[in-house]
Amino acid sequence: MAKKQTAKGLARQKLNRRKWLTFFRMCRYGVNNFSRNAWLTIAATAVMTITLLIIFTAVASHLILGDTISQLRDKVDMSIYLKTDTTDAQANAVKAELLNLKSVRTVTYVNSADARKQIADIHKNDVAYLDALNEATNANPGILHVNIKDINNTSELSHFVDTNELVKPLLDPKFPPTFAGERKLAIEQIGHGATFAQQVGIGASLVFVAVSSLIIFNTIRMAIFNRKEEIQMMKLIGADKSFIRGPFIVEAIVYGFIAALIATGIGFAALYAAAPSLESYFVVEPTIHLATLYIGFVVLGMIIIGAIIGVVSSLLATQRYLKIS
Repeated sequence: MAKKQTAKGLARQKLNRRKWLTFFRMCRYGVNNFSRNAWLTIAATAVMTITLLIIFTAVASHLILGDTISQLRDKVDMSIYLKTDTTDAQANAVKAELLNLKSVRTVTYVNSADARKQIADIHKNDVAYLDALNEATNANPGILHVNIKDINNTSELSHFVDTNELVKPLLDPKFPPTFAGERKLAIEQIGHGATFAQQVGIGASLVFVAVSSLIIFNTIRMAIFNRKEEIQMMKLIGADKSFIRGPFIVEAIVYGFIAALIATGIGFAALYAAAPSLESYFVVEPTIHLATLYIGFVVLGMIIIGAIIGVVSSLLATQRYLKIS
């Protein structure tokens, strides 16, 4: 009994050793195949690099636009103007009602006196304006600054102003809420523009993933045709399907690996180079900080994406053109 178990153990060890040896041979053949046809290799790697670079750009753009929209959302508020004789208690009651709305993030109330002070602070260097403000006898309306979650959707806030019995008698008829009219249109255009830019980035990434996969697919197909006799010889001596198919998969993974390193390097260099210009229009610093902090994960993610594209393309090509009986 003990001898049988020992024999089984030795047989298992030999089988495992053979599997590992086969695996290393496939990897070696795959790496060798990578350098066999220089032009095909360069073309496949270049297209894969462009694809991964576009994916990197799309993700970075998504983060930058997200941070920009978030900061813009925090700065852009809707203003509801209240009559000058509105008391703080009345305004705070309306504020509490507004905070109960699902679309509202924050509400800040500025009473009539504080509103006048804010205007004076804004124009503190304009002597003529300050003189006119001091001579003016009319009081400034109180303001409820409302910050909402989605700057594209003001319907709930608009409905509140139109129907709420608490706020309706307090509204200043001379100053309509700023989420109506041109201000509303401008806010919606900003939000829609950012959403459209993100969708374009995703669309471009998908298109180039398809193009890259097609190029690698054709590269592997040509490699199969070029090595027809070699593959036939391997079949005749009894090589496994996986051993014949393996080097082509390894070759495609090498495309993805090298392309990922190149694309990540170019992506980071371009991000740092463009940052000074982009900062005038977008919030770039958080994305750069995040990418630098997790650079290892970024590189690993790019390698995994490149490997997946390569493996899928290679499997499709070998499945279709590598006739293994």
